[in-house]
Amino acid sequence: PKNIMALATPRSSLLRCGVTINTAVWDAGYSGRSQSLMVVYNPQGFRLQRNARIVQLVFLELTGETEGYHGAYQGENID
Repeated sequence: PKNIMALATPRSSLLRCGVTINTAVWDAGYSGRSQSLMVVYNPQGFRLQRNARIVQLVFLELTGETEGYHGAYQGENID
């Protein structure tokens, strides 16, 4: 939707393991798959399990409708 944007934050359980995730803002109107960067600070390493919950998405309703995202990455990685 053109009036909703999103932020992703790492889950606290991930942070307790010495791991964080960096993402960009999901712009209002964006359609496509996201990308993120996982950084492991734990010297013991970290094993990620399939289907593990690693982020929380926070959706924010904007005060008005925007033009929406029309950049080069619109529709990226959608099959």
